[in-house]
Amino acid sequence: MIDEILRHNREFVESGGYRSYETSKYPDKKIAIVTCMDTRLVELLPAALGIRNGDVKMIKNAGGTITNPFDSTMRSLLVAVYELGVEEIMIIGHSGCGVQGMNASHMLQLMRRRGIDEEHISLMRHCGIDLDSWLHGFNDGCEAVGETVDLVRNHPLMPKDVRVAGYIMDSTTGKLECI
Repeated sequence: MIDEILRHNREFVESGGYRSYETSKYPDKKIAIVTCMDTRLVELLPAALGIRNGDVKMIKNAGGTITNPFDSTMRSLLVAVYELGVEEIMIIGHSGCGVQGMNASHMLQLMRRRGIDEEHISLMRHCGIDLDSWLHGFNDGCEAVGETVDLVRNHPLMPKDVRVAGYIMDSTTGKLECI
């Protein structure tokens, strides 16, 4: 599959397909969106929000939430605000999220089945990594988005004039509900 993608990329560049996507690094709408990496949202979310290439900074991760105030998603938001002119932040979860109900024990079993040695798992724990917490999902999507909004809004490095709002998107229709 990667070879097919690379072949398409060569053709895309050679034909000048990139020209219609040219924009600057600064988001035109001055918004950053934190959302889930779910495949259903790849085209649905931009279409449902009326955003195009260059409009927003889009940050995706598993679950569309921030679980640690010093993780890469929070760092990306701070870069977006201070370096790229972002003035508003949207946290957008969605219905039917795969992280909802995710179980750390089950994921560790899957890792073992894929050949991860128990020694490596033990090493992580010995180094202070709480795998049960780190790999655990959330039980309620609205609650998880609300916690992320609270974390971002009250982060000691986030300026108070940045608007932070949370939403849940219907994964079928694209309808947003405010948290």
